[in-house]
Amino acid sequence: MRTEMEVGGLARRLPTRYPFVLVDRITHFDPATGLKALKTVTGAEEFFEGHFPGAPVMPGVLLMESLSQAAGIWLLQSIDPTRSEVLVVGIDNAKFRKPVTPGDRLDLEISLIHRRGNLFRIKGEIKVADQRVAEARLLLSVSHLRPPEVHETAIVAEGAKLGPGVKVGPYAVIGPDVHLGPRTIVEAHALIDGDTWLGEGNHVFPFVSIGLAPQDMKFGGEKTRVRIGDRNVFREGVTVHKGTKGGGGITTIGSDNLFMAQSHVAHDCHVGSNTIFANAATLAGHVEVADFATVGAFSAVHQFCRVGPYAFLGGFTVATMDVLPYSKTVGNRPACLFGPNTLGLKRRGFAPETLAAIRRAYRVLMQSGLPATEALRQIESEPGVGDQKEVKVLIEFMRAAKRGVVLKRRKRVADHEE
Repeated sequence: MRTEMEVGGLARRLPTRYPFVLVDRITHFDPATGLKALKTVTGAEEFFEGHFPGAPVMPGVLLMESLSQAAGIWLLQSIDPTRSEVLVVGIDNAKFRKPVTPGDRLDLEISLIHRRGNLFRIKGEIKVADQRVAEARLLLSVSHLRPPEVHETAIVAEGAKLGPGVKVGPYAVIGPDVHLGPRTIVEAHALIDGDTWLGEGNHVFPFVSIGLAPQDMKFGGEKTRVRIGDRNVFREGVTVHKGTKGGGGITTIGSDNLFMAQSHVAHDCHVGSNTIFANAATLAGHVEVADFATVGAFSAVHQFCRVGPYAFLGGFTVATMDVLPYSKTVGNRPACLFGPNTLGLKRRGFAPETLAAIRRAYRVLMQSGLPATEALRQIESEPGVGDQKEVKVLIEFMRAAKRGVVLKRRKRVADHEE
């Protein structure tokens, strides 16, 4: 029997991404019979805004989706995800016995009823505080991925490697040193070239360009690379350039990222996982963007700058210094710090005590009037604040900054009038 830490990676193989992942944690896992899992309904989920205003209720279809995801996680442990996929082909006897509201913790239980070949009949049950709120019988199938499908007008160079389930659309161009992982989709007129590797389940939309030479006058045609993880979405017109010799020779992107139309990742950048780049968001060369960061529409990050984990850059922001973890940074000439990204952190499931510690740390940074080094020492010395893991990340980020960090507070209207 496996522990929850050992099976945590299975959830990342689901063909879903935030905010549609409806399984938080596996608490019990038996590869022969089923599993138990948890989902905390925080109330910050977007589906509550319209379902229903004033009396929020989690939609029944999403309760079924949470059971399906839990069942998919259980099945993934027994198959090779590079060659097979799990599909929900039927839901029977679905019953909803009690509304699920903000603050509820869902206890999900999946158990195998029987198996016939590649079909699995599974019983799913959801409880809140030991009260059954929903149940259903799920029918899932495990099917082999098809060989790569390449449109007759596409150009795939000799030497390119296409995994099972890959689809290449009309007039797309794939270079000789490109490796496309299983289930990756390359739409019409997209171009992928150079020494470029994409992992599983990526989706490349029309007119995307990945792996071409960097826009750097020092680039001399040396062999450099692009490495991209799994389940990323590159919308229309996105550009990702390969690295340069002087910058380490590689541009990297993690997994589960969304790059909206016309966004740009320059040479030698390193982007983490679960980030969002809005339309025309731009990274100059050598930029580092940590996990779960959001770069707003038409925003730009100066070369050699860093964007911390869970940071939020508002639209049209120009960051010429490092952007703090968990922060909300907006504006240009110059960019200003608006404090912690409280709403975003709530939506990401941060615990109340963690949010309180982050807010306190920012209050010291922004309102104490202390120099940054003294403010950090004060934050470290406060019980319940300095010992929080997330606050330690903030402190270490600031101390490692080479270009400075965005700490300038926005000017209030009243201050301006004075």
